[in-house]
Amino acid sequence: MYSSRRLALLLAFSFAGVTVALAQSSSSSSNPTAPDQAQAGQSTAQSPGSMSVQARIRARRELRRATAIHEAYAHKYEEYTGMGYLRFTPGATLERVHEYAWNVGVTRYYSERLGVTVDGRGYFGTAYVYNNYPTNSAITNPAISQFAALAGPTYRFYMQPKYSISGRVLGGFEYGDFSANTNHSTVLSQQLGLWPDGSVFALSASVPVEYNLTPKIGLRVAPEYYVTGFGSTTQGSLGFTTGIVYRFGKQ
Repeated sequence: MYSSRRLALLLAFSFAGVTVALAQSSSSSSNPTAPDQAQAGQSTAQSPGSMSVQARIRARRELRRATAIHEAYAHKYEEYTGMGYLRFTPGATLERVHEYAWNVGVTRYYSERLGVTVDGRGYFGTAYVYNNYPTNSAITNPAISQFAALAGPTYRFYMQPKYSISGRVLGGFEYGDFSANTNHSTVLSQQLGLWPDGSVFALSASVPVEYNLTPKIGLRVAPEYYVTGFGSTTQGSLGFTTGIVYRFGKQ
């Protein structure tokens, strides 16, 4: 009887010890995964936050860019002055000459992109008239000049805070003086092969590119195709205008 009680007590203690050992083993095997799960949850929670920070940075950068563009191109008026160059044909049988010009103008903008330009310019050069046959005069390089008044639309199709690219089409009238060295004898100047003096139509298609030194002041160069109608014909000339731009007034 006594030995049976001792055996039962021993079995009870053994069962309790095994139960405690299994519980400790189970808890120790599950604990290492808890930090991993917590870290994974933390990284998942941080990812949307970091993405929103990047989005806010991009939004602020875009806002600064839009503000700088508006500050530069929201002006009502734009004045420019400078010089120009043209490869011009002074007569039907004469070779092209180099002409240099002064150029001024103003643009009234109705939005940041669209405006209307009024442009004035004067071209000056000398024409080579070969050996002056059949006049046999002493004039070999007569001076020529043209003066134009033009107007038309200007449209900015690409804008950045520091520069812009526009398209511009101008039309108007041009007066040509080809008889200055012939004592304004139109007959003699035409015998030299020059166009007759007079007023004709003039057209200009150009692509002004502006670089902004400040929101109000910029530098411009405008490659150009220039068309005139002297001698009841059409002259197509390549050239450019360049100069300084000043913007003022608010729309």
